[in-house]
Amino acid sequence: MTTVAAAPPIALPIAPTPSAQVARRRRAFAWNLGAMLAIWSTSLFVVWLWVLGGGIDALLALDASSLNALGRLTGLVASNLLLYQVLLMARVPLFEKGFGRDALIRVHRLVGFWSLWAMLAHIVLLVAGYAAEAGVNPFVQLWEFVWDYPGMLLATVGTVLVIGVAVTSIRAARRRMRYESWHLLHLYAYLGVGIALPHQLWTGADFISSPAATAYWWTLWGLAAASVLVFRIGMPLARSLRHRITVTGIERDGDRGVTVRMGGRRLDRLGAEAGQFFVWRFLDGPGWSRGHPFSLSADPARGELVISARVAGDGTARLAGMKPGTRALIEGPYGRMTGAARDSRRLLMIGAGAGVAPLVSLLEGEDYAPGTAILITRDRSSADGLRQAAIADLVRFRGIRHVPLDGPRAAAGSAWLPRTHSAWGGPDVFRHLVDDLSDVDAYVCGPDAWMDAVCADLRAAGVPAPRIHTEAFSI
Repeated sequence: MTTVAAAPPIALPIAPTPSAQVARRRRAFAWNLGAMLAIWSTSLFVVWLWVLGGGIDALLALDASSLNALGRLTGLVASNLLLYQVLLMARVPLFEKGFGRDALIRVHRLVGFWSLWAMLAHIVLLVAGYAAEAGVNPFVQLWEFVWDYPGMLLATVGTVLVIGVAVTSIRAARRRMRYESWHLLHLYAYLGVGIALPHQLWTGADFISSPAATAYWWTLWGLAAASVLVFRIGMPLARSLRHRITVTGIERDGDRGVTVRMGGRRLDRLGAEAGQFFVWRFLDGPGWSRGHPFSLSADPARGELVISARVAGDGTARLAGMKPGTRALIEGPYGRMTGAARDSRRLLMIGAGAGVAPLVSLLEGEDYAPGTAILITRDRSSADGLRQAAIADLVRFRGIRHVPLDGPRAAAGSAWLPRTHSAWGGPDVFRHLVDDLSDVDAYVCGPDAWMDAVCADLRAAGVPAPRIHTEAFSI
């Protein structure tokens, strides 16, 4: 007689109650409002400092002092943006919860390049203004700035570091570098900001013109430094030591993937949710200090932490070679692509490559009726697919509909579809699979350009923009 294992109970669909939705939206609005107020109030404050210092009168003089006034203003703006560049990526809860990962990355890139241009304008304008007043060659004036003014030699080194980080962050240059090398180089931005700004705290008129100005700049500089130490080093280290996360197993996942399972102490107190990610550092030898963001590929409520990755670079290749017992250091959990963002009973999940992993964890953790959740996966070949066994269990026991769209990319039409579906439009695919796209939550995860194409087709098909949820990891 053959014994058949009983299927796990299927949870009934539970849509968020109106009161829960209102409370969640109020909390999200409060965090967003707090983050926006922090940025705008401080930005207006530095402009106010410039006005108090006679900036408008000097600007209207239309002489060398006008160049100096513009140089002072761009210096104030650059300083504020550079410090916010650090704060935005220091995992400060106010900005993490106020903006979310996707918005933080976009703002980080925008602030980074604007701060660079403002810094260069600050240098050019002040050199030109001082040279005009003194009647000397601008290159002579620049040389005097660097060698004769307090802190300017350090500022020069810091400026070179910031420029180097900005140049390597241009997408064309970024694609030519390994992630590990780029990430290590990117950390020099912290050093560049740290040594570029103190000269203004020592000699800048707008920085030392009043006790309020001096207190503001030293406080903001101190907060930026403290945020890095607390939120990027102190808290992650304390959390890692408390939970003692250890690798319990490594499994081959598809032809080019690997799944790592981990246990630890009181993992429930991490507060991790399905769909979130951690930055991981595995203590398996030299190079362990390079952090890598990997999403949870299984519901953490099951009592273990599971990640899955496509073996592509050095960081992911190391995962396959680890041994059980390897300790892990973590930063997180991060991300807002969770069930808390959900408003409807039905789910449409679209993932490519390793982007399938967080969608599987969400499908394991969320409540829905059989037939109300659809998972679309996209790989170059079916053998590359990650978490295939877990997806099969979801199809069998939870009643999801799995639609694999494998094969080489289409040369025309919707860029996210395979060549076999090149005659289809992306919106038509979604309308074919879901009868009412106005009442579905769509979760999308994959490469940035691929996600952009999917989201455009979802909106064109009729999915409301607030119900399209994404998470980006690249900067």
